[in-house]
Formats: sequence, C-alpha cells, structure tokens
Amino acid sequence: MSTTTEILYARTDAVLGSFAIRAMDPLTDAELLHGWVTHPKAAFWMMQDASLPDVEREYMKIAAAEHHDAFIGLHEGRPAFLMERYDPSRLELVGLYDAEPGDVGMHFLVAPSDTPLHGFTRAVITTVMAALFADPAVRRVVVEPDVDNKAVHALNEAVGFVPERPVQKPEKTALLSFCTREQFEAATGLTTGASI
Repeated sequence: MSTTTEILYARTDAVLGSFAIRAMDPLTDAELLHGWVTHPKAAFWMMQDASLPDVEREYMKIAAAEHHDAFIGLHEGRPAFLMERYDPSRLELVGLYDAEPGDVGMHFLVAPSDTPLHGFTRAVITTVMAALFADPAVRRVVVEPDVDNKAVHALNEAVGFVPERPVQKPEKTALLSFCTREQFEAATGLTTGASI
C-alpha cells in the first residue's frame, strides 16, 4: 500500500525542473482536486458543478476500482496536475475499439495557475506518458478527448499520438487516438524505463 508521500515516478525537465507522481488519497486530496475540476478551464473534465462531497465520492470510487487509478502530479514538490490511468478494454471505451494487450487509457488535468509557465502543459503530458511507459507491460496509450478540445489534440500530437476516428460515448463525441512507446520516444526524444 502506497503512502500519499511516496514518489512513484520522477523526471527532470531541462527547462522547468522536477516533476513527480504520487498516489492520490481521495480524502486528503479531495479539497485540492475540487478546486481543480470545478475551475472554468477544466470544462472538458465535466465536473464543473461538483460539490466537495461529489469529488470525494468520485475519487473514492476510483481508488476502490480494480481497473482505474488516480495520481497527483508534482512540480518542484508542489501539487500541479492530476493523472488517471485506466484499462480501456474495461472502462471508457468498452466495445468502441479493438483493444490490444498492453493498452492503457489516460486522462490528465493541469491545475489552474495565476502564473502560467510557458511549455508547462507539454511538460506535464510528457511526464504522464513517460510514467505510463515506465511500466514495461504498457505498449500503447489510448485517449478519448472531446472532439472539440483542440488544445489537447495539439498536445497529444506533440507527444506522439495519432488520431484514429471519432467515437460516440454517452457523455461526448470523442477523438480516439493512440500512441505507442516508439511513437512517444520518437516525438519526445525520451527513452522510457523504470516503473510506476
């Protein structure tokens, strides 16, 4: 059992410094997450009207789930982003695509900031992807962002994602996209290793 202070993955960005990922605790992190998921910039997270108890419940459900995990991302030791990892053959995309062994689904959300750093969101998604590929069992990352979320499509492309097609989910029309380990390494120049 991980403690919330145990670092599961860490990397250093040449420009922006240290990034790390730790386990999320639904009780101690709920207030922090509530501020992030209800912020106007998090509209695509679809929790704009969530109360603090709603957020606690949602992340307790994720913490208890067999095929879904949530993590807090740190920048220079301070909470700065949320990362979720899930099995797309069992959640989110069941019946909407042909799952392959080694597929992992991912969501990420950058915390709102009064002092945005140039390149920060790209450094976050790079960290999230490197953390996922640190698991040697992961061969491909699968994402399903809203088709209208042009900003995240550009970020996804920057780390190697290739869009396949729109898929209709109950809550949105999503752009199904894939990124293999090789595509990620070619796009970012990083070599993956270690473990999460």
